[in-house]
Amino acid sequence: MINFEEELKKFHPSLEIDQAEEAIYNQDLTDMADLLVNLIRESQEEEQ
Repeated sequence: MINFEEELKKFHPSLEIDQAEEAIYNQDLTDMADLLVNLIRESQEEEQ
């Protein structure tokens, strides 16, 4: 059975929209497009 008192102790409020947006944008994440661009640049530099 669910113990609501324990569950309430674990609860953390979600970030406000502005805070969440700031947290997301401040992360330096590399995606597949960035990886491909870097690989292409490196291969072009090796050819020269």
